[in-house]
Amino acid sequence: MTLSFNPDTVELPNGHFIGGRYVRAAGGLTMHRPSDGVEYAECPVANGELVDEAVASARQALKTSGWSGLRPRERTRALSRWADLIEAEAATLARLEAVVSTRPVGHLVEGDIAITAEQIRFFAEFADKEGGDLVPTDDDNLGMIMTEPYGVVGAITPWNFPVSMAGWKLGPALAAGNAVVLKPSEMTPFSTLYLAELSVRAGLPAGLVNVVLGDGPTTGNAITGHPGIGKVSFTGSTAAGAAIMENIARTGIKPMTLELGGKSPQLVFTDADLDRAAEAIARNILSNAGQACVAGSRVIVERKVADALTEALVAHMSAILPGPTWDEASQYSPIISERQIGRIDSIVQSSLAAGGECLLGGKQLDREGYFYAPTLIAGVDQSSPAVTEEIFGPVLTLQTFDDEEEALALADHPTYGLAAGVFTRDLSRAVRVTRRLEAGTVWVNRYGRSRDHILPTGGYKSSGIGKDLGREAYLANRRSKSVLINL
Repeated sequence: MTLSFNPDTVELPNGHFIGGRYVRAAGGLTMHRPSDGVEYAECPVANGELVDEAVASARQALKTSGWSGLRPRERTRALSRWADLIEAEAATLARLEAVVSTRPVGHLVEGDIAITAEQIRFFAEFADKEGGDLVPTDDDNLGMIMTEPYGVVGAITPWNFPVSMAGWKLGPALAAGNAVVLKPSEMTPFSTLYLAELSVRAGLPAGLVNVVLGDGPTTGNAITGHPGIGKVSFTGSTAAGAAIMENIARTGIKPMTLELGGKSPQLVFTDADLDRAAEAIARNILSNAGQACVAGSRVIVERKVADALTEALVAHMSAILPGPTWDEASQYSPIISERQIGRIDSIVQSSLAAGGECLLGGKQLDREGYFYAPTLIAGVDQSSPAVTEEIFGPVLTLQTFDDEEEALALADHPTYGLAAGVFTRDLSRAVRVTRRLEAGTVWVNRYGRSRDHILPTGGYKSSGIGKDLGREAYLANRRSKSVLINL
């Protein structure tokens, strides 16, 4: 299959997707292609009335289809058909996502899209395998814990992995018996719209999946504060997550799952396989040009092997092939916007001015589009902007330590606790350090997720509340009810 394409020939979905059909809408927010900076399309902004319509459509779909009360295996089969169709339409989904996102088309078909189909099947299987409990009580009573869906789940997804993030929200919510009103990022909405269209084509009830386009202040606030939405799920920045919490508290209390920012450390000890460590660290920070909440952007290495690791990192990070996202040969992503590339460079230059030493990169690449050079900065301390700030770009900092306690002290971040990496051949040390790291996910002798969807993801501290993926994500989309029957 040839995946490369001409971006000017891609036919884009037009409008919001509500009640199983596209609702045409005039544009509002200008969109640029990150790969070449060309103004490409406009994204409409759904106001409160349109969000009302989407919520009403979701509630009506639940009522008329009986989705929540179907035999659980029927939900499993329906979602499996949707996953099959997602795989069959992978090329179309890949073009729609690559044209305005940071995801190279060559990474999408066998990567993001295939994994999204797997995740939907994974959650579909929970529908008839997770239920309530019969609990011990007095002999003359029957105690039960029942679970049931919330009804309508409101979801908001970021721009960095559009299809994947939509799958994270839609899979568990639908499998658990809910309907969804989802707002994708205003910068990358098209593949999510097509996912919703495919759900109807696969036989899911129209109105079960609704996608409304818009920004955070208007559309996002209308979703998170809507009285007809029973639960909110959000992935994005910590600042945006705090704003969502504030809006929910102001408009009516409801449960939420927030997967937020990170500034994740990677600890490399003297006994580590340095080639493996360097490859894993470089691959992670180069993936999507570091635009991921779990990006392992802080390398903390034992002083004795710091020079050897640095040399290996520079070699790996220099071997990149940047190119437009619509060229399947491209391996290195652009930055999402001109504004974001300016923010990355500002943090880098501030860190260098504060005493950091640039070992690689440190500037925008000299080519069209928003590409930033892979960057490695040494000589930083805990107060450096490159250490404290979530950069969301291809920037690594390098710090050294002499013993385990110093390594853990450097790894601790006052704000974030999303993920961490540990590289060592000493199993006892690996377990000991893992237990002490304040992070929701720790990878040992690797860095990054695999296709083991059973492992939940979520953070400590200001990196979030609750979990995505895993059994926890399914259970987070059902509420429990205690029942006590006098016999």
